[in-house]
Formats: sequence, C-alpha cells, structure tokens
Amino acid sequence: MTHTPAAHTAPASRTTASAEPRHPARTLVRRLVRSRSLLAAAPVALMTAVALTDLLTPDWLHVSPVMAAVPVLASVLLPLWATASLGCAALAVTAALQADAGQWGRPDSDVVLFSLFVVGLTSMAACCLRGRRERQLQQIRSVAETAQRALMHPLPHRIGSLALRGVYLPAESEARIGGDFYEALATPYGTRILVGDVRGKGLPAVGASAALLGAFRELAHQERSLTRVAERLDERARRQIAAVDGILEEGRTDGALFTERFATALLVEFPPGEPLARLVHCGHPEPFLVRAGRVHGVLPDRPGAPLGLGDLLETAPPVQTLPFGPGDRLLLYTDGFVEARDRHGRFLDLTARVEAHAGRPLEAMVAGLRRDLGRHVRGDLGDDAALVALERLPARPDAAPPGHRPAAP
Repeated sequence: MTHTPAAHTAPASRTTASAEPRHPARTLVRRLVRSRSLLAAAPVALMTAVALTDLLTPDWLHVSPVMAAVPVLASVLLPLWATASLGCAALAVTAALQADAGQWGRPDSDVVLFSLFVVGLTSMAACCLRGRRERQLQQIRSVAETAQRALMHPLPHRIGSLALRGVYLPAESEARIGGDFYEALATPYGTRILVGDVRGKGLPAVGASAALLGAFRELAHQERSLTRVAERLDERARRQIAAVDGILEEGRTDGALFTERFATALLVEFPPGEPLARLVHCGHPEPFLVRAGRVHGVLPDRPGAPLGLGDLLETAPPVQTLPFGPGDRLLLYTDGFVEARDRHGRFLDLTARVEAHAGRPLEAMVAGLRRDLGRHVRGDLGDDAALVALERLPARPDAAPPGHRPAAP
C-alpha cells in the first residue's frame, strides 16, 4: 500500500509537522474568547431582566437587590473598565427603581444601595486579580512552549526515503511538557529514531527526558551499533537515577528507590540503502507495522530491560530485524495511547483505530489517531501520550542507487 501525499515531496528540514500538537491549550483559549464575547451581554441582560421584573411586580415585592449579581458576573467575564461601568450602571438603575417605588431615602433603600456599592468595589478588585492571574498564566505558557521546543525538537517531515509525522499530548494541558519524548536523526549509520516514556511526572521526569534526549543526540552519531546506543543510554539513565535519589534521600544507600525510577524506550534504525528496520526494545510497548492495509504488532524476540534497569539482565538488549519496504509504515507510541480510559474505564483499542485509518495518507492517519484519543478520554488525559508514524516512500525515478557514483567527465 503506497500513498503519495503532498508532504512526501517536502524537504528534510526541521519544520513543525502539521500533525504535531497544535497547542490544545491555545485552541481552548480561542474558544473561551469566543464564548466570552457571547457571554459579555449576560450582565446587561441580567440588569435589564431585574429592572423589568422590579417594575412589573407588585409594590410589596422588590427584586432590585438581585442587581448586585451584575458587577459580580461582569468581573468574571469582562475587563476592569467594563466591570466598573456595569457596576455604576447597576447602582444608578437600582437608585432609579428605588425612587420609582417611593423607597428613596428610607433606611432599607440606603442599605441596598450601600451593599451594591461595596459589591461593585469588590468585583473590581476581583477583576484586577483575575487579570493578573491570566497574565501570569500566559507567561507560564510562553515559558513552557520555549522549554518544549528546546527539549523536544519538532520532527522533520522527511529524512531520506522516510516520511515522518508525530504528535505529543501532555497530560497537563497547561504544562506542555512531560515525561514522554521522541527524536529522529539522520546519522552516518542511517536514520535513527528514539521514542521513550519516563516513569513518573513533574520536573524529575522532565529532567530525565532532557538527559536521555541529549545523550541520544550525541550517541546516535557516535556508536555504530544500535545495541551500544541502548547500553550507553541505560548507563546515562542509571546515573540520572543515582543523582535524583541522592538529592531526594541523601545518605540512603540501600537501593530502595532504585526500581522506582526508569524509562521505557524503543530505538529504531533504518540503514541506508537497505529495505529493513532494526529495533531495540527496552521495556516499551511494541510498535505496529502497517503493510498492505494490514496491521501487525511487532512483538520483540526477546525484550530488553527498561533504561535504568539494564544491570538486572546479564545480556545486552537484542536487535530485532524487520523487513521494511516501500509503502510500509511503522507506528511507535507511548503507553498514554493504549492505557487511556474513557469515563466507563474502558481502554482505547489502538489496534482497531490504526486499522480504521490504515488506508489514509500518513498525516491524515496520525491526525485521526489524535482525534480518536481526544474523543475517547473527552479531553481528560491521565498520562502523557506521544506517537511517531513513519512510512517508507517509493524510490524516486531519478534517484541514483545506493553507492552509485557519477562517472568522471
């Protein structure tokens, strides 16, 4: 099954893939802005409804004190100047209603007006506080976006004969970054891919992700063997574990925290000029192979230990070789995609969803899987989720065969 989407002709530059995260929090902000524009008329509608009700009800029933809800509602929806204006308008309308009912100057009328004045001032103060918190949140989002770009580079659209698409969804929509990570590099030994998931959350998980990504970017160009890359990453993970454990429990040497910190990972290598892929499983969920519209789970011949626990096994992680020709696709993901539950506790059937999108272009398939995950959990992810899809493209007719050198003139 061969697809030729337009993105396949894109150069191998590190531009943000359109199937990668389009900042769901930013989309939510836009929706909230549109909602606020519709709700902006709510305080005015409430003030009008209270005034008409007070005018149309008998003299013994006065609903004008409900007018105090107008500045409160405005402080939630509108900026400071609008809150102040509606507070003053509510005070003026209430005074007019009191005068029309002959209540002006009475003690109960003075209490209502004074209460409305105090509520208006309090609403303005709350509006100022809300504005300050929104500005702080915007600054945090900006810092988080910068940190994500520095930590996890956007995937290129294409590396050699491989088309790539990726998506990353953090569990905390405002955090933008978490413990899942991926990277794709063109190296002297072919294209090398890393997908991983650090156990835990928070800053320790982000720090471990940054350490492993930095090590992979260096080792992928240095080590000829993919197994050796995995071994060196395991060493780096163990040093990270020792450093974090030393900080958390200084002086504790019984190793009780050792097994609580690790990272699952899957390393994939596509040698230049060979229609195959090499995989090293380090305790990570098995990828999917999509071939001729059929989806196959790529179970490891012998799974390796997660990064950070490699010394528990006496042997190095084995390399698995997989035929990977033109039109074949490989889907790498973290457990956030397979362990996502809906409100009834049911897991997402990722195999079925991949089969449903297998016939679509690569970019559309990844976008569809992302939508399926969001619909399944109703926007409430319990864990970070990352996915990388790769497709071997047909050889270009004008491309020279591997190892071919042009004749000297």
